Amino acid sequence: MLSICGLDCCDECNRMEDCGGCKKTDGHPFGGTCIAAECVKQGGFEEFFRFKNTLISEFNALGIEGLKVNDLNLLNGYFVNLEYPLANGQSVKLLEDNNVYWGNQIEISGSDRCYGLVADDTYMLVCEYGCNGDNPEIIIYKKR
Repeated sequence: MLSICGLDCCDECNRMEDCGGCKKTDGHPFGGTCIAAECVKQGGFEEFFRFKNTLISEFNALGIEGLKVNDLNLLNGYFVNLEYPLANGQSVKLLEDNNVYWGNQIEISGSDRCYGLVADDTYMLVCEYGCNGDNPEIIIYKKR
């Protein structure tokens, strides 16, 4: 096992050669930070599960119609760091490509769009997007 948290994310990662694994990098894959490894290092597996469950509760408490979070997964920032168009015509990325976040994708009932959820110890992001991250829109981006 190459991960600190015990999940198989390192085994399934298609960028493993770029990273080397969570244990090898002491929880700093790609030079960034893995939220799960940080939780385990700070308070063991009890903290890992407490933090994950807290985030699930925080997402559900947002009151977004059709958003019901049952689980979160570890997601590489490069995979979920979409570029969001702003009203002034510019675009912005809100995440760090080299970090690993808690997140999930939730299909929006009756729509061809999905909610994308991402969080770490500092920020929460809920966005909406189409197939393959097309036409992303920020729903909520807030400090925790």
